[in-house]
Amino acid sequence: MEIWMKIASVIGASILELWMAIPLGFALRLHPVVIAIASAFGSIIAAAVVIFLAKSLRNWLMKRMERKNKKQGRMGRIWEKYGVIGLGLASPLLTGAPLGAAIGVSFGAKPVTLFIWMVIGIVVWSGILTAAVAMGMISLTSFV
Repeated sequence: MEIWMKIASVIGASILELWMAIPLGFALRLHPVVIAIASAFGSIIAAAVVIFLAKSLRNWLMKRMERKNKKQGRMGRIWEKYGVIGLGLASPLLTGAPLGAAIGVSFGAKPVTLFIWMVIGIVVWSGILTAAVAMGMISLTSFV
């Protein structure tokens, strides 16, 4: 039962922030594959909630973005240059899945298309970040 609590902790942390979940998984001594899957799953849940269910959050963010010029900032430049694909691939790393999903919706992305690209970005970055931390841990333990 203890393993399920560890996995649930990684999923919960990933709902908030992917960057937080992966080190937590290693601190809890989970296998890197389990960490990658659990962290991706949590971020996918967060993106899905924002894209499909959190209408009031989207409306609040859209009003906030309208006050600021929505073409400002890094995500605005990515949106201008690469569209929904670039936003979906970059936002899990740069802003986190929930905020990236909300930004995509506020920029007018179609929800299903945004969700597909967010899932791809989340899976890619979960794998890359987990592998990077695992490689770093292997390198670190080889010196000790």
